[in-house]
Amino acid sequence: MIVAERKPMAEIVEMVQDCKKILVLACRGCVTVCSAGGEREAEILSSLIRLGMKKAGKSIEITTGSLVRQCDREYIDEIDQWDGQYDAVVSTACGVGVNFISNLRKDTMVYPALNTTFFGGSAEQGEWTEQCAGCGDCVLHLTGGLCPVARCAKSLMNGPCGGSVDGKCEIHRDVECIWQSIHDRLASFDRSAQMEVIAPIRDWSTAGHGGPRKVVRDDLTV
Repeated sequence: MIVAERKPMAEIVEMVQDCKKILVLACRGCVTVCSAGGEREAEILSSLIRLGMKKAGKSIEITTGSLVRQCDREYIDEIDQWDGQYDAVVSTACGVGVNFISNLRKDTMVYPALNTTFFGGSAEQGEWTEQCAGCGDCVLHLTGGLCPVARCAKSLMNGPCGGSVDGKCEIHRDVECIWQSIHDRLASFDRSAQMEVIAPIRDWSTAGHGGPRKVVRDDLTV
C-alpha cells in the first residue's frame, strides 16, 4: 500500500488561510490503513484547521467528507454532492489522489494534507516500512523476494557493500542489511550460489526518472 503521513499543521493552515470554506476530503484507501488520511483522520484534521485558523484570528467553514478512493475516476464524481460548499479541497489522500482530483476538477484548487512517503507494509502496530520502490523492473525472483532497490540504503544490485555490522546497515544501524537477509534466505533454499551471479548494469529507464510512467492494458481498454 501507499504509506503517507500528515503534513505539519502550520503548513496546512498556511495553505488555506485565504479560504472561507473548504472540503476536507478523506480517502478510504491506503491512507486509511496507515492511519494517515481516513475518515477519522479527516475529522481530526478539520478540528485542527478550525483551531489553527481561530488562533490566526480567522474563521473558516469546513465540510468533511470521504470517497472510496481518490485515485479512480469513477469515484471522483461523488465530489459533486458538496458543490457550493467549498472554495478548495484539502485532500487527505496520497499524492495520486490530489493529482486525480486536480486533473478532473479544473476549477477546483486541491491542497495536499499528507506527505506521501513510500510503498510499504505494517511491520508492527503503528509502524510501516518501505518494501517496494515501484522501479518498474522487479528482481524479486532473483533475490529471494526481498527488494534491494527499496530496502538497501544504496540500492545496490550486487551487494552486500561490506559495511554492514552484525547484519545491520552501516548507514542506518537499526535497519537490517537487506543483502545479508537475501543471502540468508537464499541459503535456506539451498540457492546461495545465486548470490555469485553478477547482475548487469541496471536500466533505470523504467524507474520514473525519465518522466511520468503509464501502463496500458489492451484487454481492459474500451
